Amino acid sequence: MTNPTNHTNPTNPFEYAPAPESRSVVEIAPSYGLFIDGEFAEAADGKVFKTVSPATEESLSEVAHAGAEDVDRAVRAARKAFGKWSALPGAERAKYLFRIARIVQERSRELAVLESLDNGKPIRESRDVDLPLVAAHFFYYAGWADKLDYAGYGRNPRPLGVAGQVIPWNFPLLMLAWKIAPALAAGNTVVLKPAETTPLSALFFADVCRQAGLPRGVVNIVTGDGSTGAELVAHPGIDKVAFTGSTEVGKAIARTVAGTEKKVTLELGGKAANIVFDDAPIDQAVEGIVGGIFFNQGHVCCAGSRLLVQESIQDELLDALKRRMRTLRVGDPLDKNTDIGAINSAEQLARIRTLADAGEAEGAERWAPECALPSSGYWFAPTLFTGVTQAHRIAREEIFGPVLSVLTFRTPQEAVAKANNTPYGLSAGIWTEKGSRILWMASRLRAGVVWSNTFNKFDPASPFGGYKESGYGREGGRHGLEAYLDV
Repeated sequence: MTNPTNHTNPTNPFEYAPAPESRSVVEIAPSYGLFIDGEFAEAADGKVFKTVSPATEESLSEVAHAGAEDVDRAVRAARKAFGKWSALPGAERAKYLFRIARIVQERSRELAVLESLDNGKPIRESRDVDLPLVAAHFFYYAGWADKLDYAGYGRNPRPLGVAGQVIPWNFPLLMLAWKIAPALAAGNTVVLKPAETTPLSALFFADVCRQAGLPRGVVNIVTGDGSTGAELVAHPGIDKVAFTGSTEVGKAIARTVAGTEKKVTLELGGKAANIVFDDAPIDQAVEGIVGGIFFNQGHVCCAGSRLLVQESIQDELLDALKRRMRTLRVGDPLDKNTDIGAINSAEQLARIRTLADAGEAEGAERWAPECALPSSGYWFAPTLFTGVTQAHRIAREEIFGPVLSVLTFRTPQEAVAKANNTPYGLSAGIWTEKGSRILWMASRLRAGVVWSNTFNKFDPASPFGGYKESGYGREGGRHGLEAYLDV
């Protein structure tokens, strides 16, 4: 009985009434400049682009497009600010981070609405997941700022200098927090480039920095497309590059910085296995599967996009999973009842459709609940593929959408072999009542994060990162500081 918000089902007397969040809680300016040295300014060549709501295809604002001259100006501003910022006692830097965290909490409703408008994710996720984690990361790293001598990297570890950071469109504000918070705590200054399709929350954060009284030039934000990011990564004034995004772009960045002294962390793609054994609690596992692949429309690098289910419970699990999928509500991201919002862009929607069609063409069985999608915007129904083999494209390639591929296994050894049969290694999930089996599996899975009887759980104190083509380096926790320190 799946229905998008505002679509009623006469057979269901308990249909949810619309519960929209007001757009009026946040003010979106008609245009935004680049945030350099504490001030907003137009791009040197006057170039701009529009950011669009993926749920309605309406233009939200016009944003400056940074070129090489603008990137250079931002890097020079960050370099100028580095001397004083890095010389501050850690306790003083911590005060700024604490202020930022508190302001994020105070303005979380504005930020949540803005994020859902610009990204397409449900307001329930922006409000209850993204924003609390953003504040938590700034609080957490504020606590480290005066304890760097005790982080395990020797006495008096030093900041690297200017960090060039490029973030993706799936968690715009959260990825900003993952990168800016440890960089500032360690004494670095930052030039950050948000994704072209989701620049608004980063530009809002620039105002948060000013509200917190952050010194000019410590955080600079340059908006634009991939060419802007390439200019930033290649700039000789950058000491540290941090990137989250596709494996293809990550490889290009690695080639660019090869032979330089820049430190690099790359958090790239994933094709995570969510492994369910025959002794797993079925209802709990189903919730974990749904959260693992349909959270944020599947726009999650560590999404559990491959379901490995023990053969003896395949039918029982799939019946329960389909029942649960029929209750998912697809529609207006600003409706508090919505489970699955809009796909972020027309380009991403085309990729999802291409790979889903390839799954059918290669012989997998496609299933999706009945779902009336809105007529405007970018939408894709939650989709399940069975009869999938390891040779199928949908089992090998990152779809980055609400598409789940189901494979089966008989023994734990086979589960490990199939889970590791991927060029990626970002995350995995294990569902079983046996603690010994969880430990046995976790020690053999080539994944940076292994969840047991849960999925997609994050904590700022816990490191996150991958193996193989999922990148290298870690973000979060004490480990996340190392990438921003000269150790």
